Amino acid sequence: MQVRTVGKVVLSVEQPEGAGAQVTYLLQGCLAHEDFCGHSGTLKPGDLQEPLHGLQLWVNLRRAEKMVEPRYQELKSREVPKPRRDGVTVAVISGEALGVKVNIGCLVVPASPGRSHGDWPVCRGWTTIIYTLSGAVHVGPDNDQRRVEPHHTVVFNDGDRVKAENKASKESHFVLIAGEPVNEPVVHHGPFVMNTEEEIDQAI
Repeated sequence: MQVRTVGKVVLSVEQPEGAGAQVTYLLQGCLAHEDFCGHSGTLKPGDLQEPLHGLQLWVNLRRAEKMVEPRYQELKSREVPKPRRDGVTVAVISGEALGVKVNIGCLVVPASPGRSHGDWPVCRGWTTIIYTLSGAVHVGPDNDQRRVEPHHTVVFNDGDRVKAENKASKESHFVLIAGEPVNEPVVHHGPFVMNTEEEIDQAI
């Protein structure tokens, strides 16, 4: 797949409940979480659940799912599949990689120096991005590769495979995320994302 855009990421720390699903993957440190429904837990590095050093993915829900009852799911590091092949260990948060399949398309990939880390299969028609956690990574087909620095997001054109390569002398880490577009109107107010102004008022 060819690269469409590459950009630096600006992070926000606001975390309202409602109108979307949140996925947190902790890399370092410890995180205690509690919401207004009484769901609570403590995460350690490698557990899936504002991070000290980790990622939080906000997933837009379809209109029919935006006002569902809140739900909480927590996976400890030992419960997150981590298949290994050819020196690559991948944390499969969702989707499929190295023969392991779980429910969206989100992989945390450590990229060893001087090695290719693809091709990753993705569904045509889905939105596909890579976010670089540390180190630089080269992405795109061999004849049109782009170097991506840490803390940047790559948005790909439509295709069915993503290729990533670490040409540096030290290890890099990146996250590959792919999801089916919702294709519904989007109205947002601060961190709230709904389909209409009326739904925004209801959510607030």
